[in-house]
Amino acid sequence: MQRVFFSRMAIASSAGIGLEASLEALRERRSGLAPCRFETAELRTCVGQIPDERLAPVRADLTTFDCRNNRIAQLCLRQDGFENAVIESRDRHGAGRIGVFLGTSTSGILSTELAYRRRDPVSGALPPDFRYAGTQNSFSLAGFVQSYFALTGPAVVVSTACSSSAKVFGNAARMIAAGLCDAALVGGADSLCLTTLYGFASLGLLSTSPCRPFDAQRDGISIGEGAGFVLLEKSDAHTPPDAVRLLGIGESGDAYHMSSPHAEGLGARLAMERALKDAGIAPQAIDYINLHGTGTRSNDATEDKAVFAVFGGDTPCSSTKGWTGHTLGACGAIGAIISALAIGHGFLPGSVNTRTVDATMKLRYLLENRPASANLVISNAFGFGGTNCSLVLGRAGG
Repeated sequence: MQRVFFSRMAIASSAGIGLEASLEALRERRSGLAPCRFETAELRTCVGQIPDERLAPVRADLTTFDCRNNRIAQLCLRQDGFENAVIESRDRHGAGRIGVFLGTSTSGILSTELAYRRRDPVSGALPPDFRYAGTQNSFSLAGFVQSYFALTGPAVVVSTACSSSAKVFGNAARMIAAGLCDAALVGGADSLCLTTLYGFASLGLLSTSPCRPFDAQRDGISIGEGAGFVLLEKSDAHTPPDAVRLLGIGESGDAYHMSSPHAEGLGARLAMERALKDAGIAPQAIDYINLHGTGTRSNDATEDKAVFAVFGGDTPCSSTKGWTGHTLGACGAIGAIISALAIGHGFLPGSVNTRTVDATMKLRYLLENRPASANLVISNAFGFGGTNCSLVLGRAGG
């Protein structure tokens, strides 16, 4: 794999807008989850919602893309100098040499939901101002980001549920290795909508309280929304010594069940093993594991089995979904960025909301934050139906 590093990062979630706010929430153990007050939803659950007042309409020349998902993406792009970093990279490499590889699951479904409320009462026609291609279409996110920066290189949207914005790191690294890009904008965005909320409610998977991954009394997920973006560039002699590198990628598909993961976590295990092999490191070298950790009874138990089979029970690990909620197609990128923050700031995030770890679990699950040097981290993103991706991240000098 072409070695690439995180040249710039940006993050936005209910826990914090921007890197500093997100880091502060992690350190202060301040969750972004709250009782659901989204739209017209009447559900006894908590969600990770970004305040509506933070979501400005998309830029005036891009109104065909205006939807909640792209507003979240725009909010994220404008954090921590990310916008200027992409523009500088574009000016250096050329607009056609910057790839855009993004993940989402919901895209702009909310826009379609709202449009259906305004159908013509006689013909049933959707309102003339509804633009499917710019909103609900899965490629809408990449089309918006490409247009936002006037980029003309390769562009892909991956929609493999919760592994979406982790898998795009692999797409980008391979395209850079093939010489088709000099840099890549990777990540993802997902937004709350009624389809997702009521869909997971119908499956009995929504927690009635802020989600508690790996807890003995865990009862489901808390859906969140957010975005995470990373500018990936080739590692070379000029790479900053404290930069975080993408060292390995592992992907797999369970092909076991249309919604449930393999009971023994065989697909998840294979993804982690492939990521370690790609990085050329042994399991014992990993300092911290950012678990997928959704908070459901079966998924946490399955991940516990898979991780224990690869790493044993000594490596510190936790899920950070108690802060952000499960951001679905954006969680892979958000998890990778939180992992990079852990590397860069020398701390391991304990699991917020989790009170008593399930006694049947074998992993070394952290309940409290811990100051520690984390030079090598693996971040997991396991999608609905068994689409799995693991990323190995490490310091440039490590």
